[in-house]
Amino acid sequence: MAELHTTRVLSLDASGRILDWISWQDAVCLYVREAVAWTLGDPCLTIHGGHCRETGEQSQIQLHPIVASRSRSSSKMGHFAPSLNNAALFSRDRHLCLYCGKHCSRGDATRDHVVPISQGGKDVWQNVVTACIACNTRKGGRTPQQASMPLLAVPYRPSWVEHLILSNRHILTDQMEFLVNHLPKKRKDALENELASLNS
Repeated sequence: MAELHTTRVLSLDASGRILDWISWQDAVCLYVREAVAWTLGDPCLTIHGGHCRETGEQSQIQLHPIVASRSRSSSKMGHFAPSLNNAALFSRDRHLCLYCGKHCSRGDATRDHVVPISQGGKDVWQNVVTACIACNTRKGGRTPQQASMPLLAVPYRPSWVEHLILSNRHILTDQMEFLVNHLPKKRKDALENELASLNS
C-alpha cells in the first residue's frame, strides 16, 4: 500500500516533452483509454482490476515509471521556471538557511528577500533565499552586505526539470536518470555532486 500512495508517474507528451508528475490513477486512465504512446523503464507498480465473468481472470495493468501520452502538448512547461512559493523555495535550498547553514524545520523556515522589498528588491527566484527565523530577524530590512551576513549560495531560478526533481521525494531510478539527462550541464554536474556526497 505504501508504494501505491508514494508512486508518481512522470508524464511526457508523444514527442518526449516533460510535462509533470501524475498520480497512478491518472496513469491508469491513460492505459485504459489506450492513450499511451510509449513508456520507459521497468514496470514499477501492478494495479489489479475486476474479474472477467467468462474466464474468472482478474485484469491487471503494469505501470511504467515514465509514460508518454499519444497527444502532443502545446505546453511549454519545460522552458519555464516553476511558480515561486515557499514549498518550492525551501526545496530548492534543501531546507537550509543560506545565512548560517542550519537545517530549517518546517516551522523555522522563512522566505528572505536578499535585497529587501523596502530597498527596491523584487519577489523573484533570484532575490529570495531560505532563512531560519533567527537569521531573518537579525538581517531585518538590510542587504547581506549591510548586515555583514554573507550568503552561502547564490539564489537562482530553477528550471522546470529541476523543480520536478526537487518536488518528489520518491523518485524512482529510471525517472531520476531521465530527468538528470534533461538538466542544463552546469546544474546536472552540481546535482550529481550533491547526490554523490549524500550517498558517501
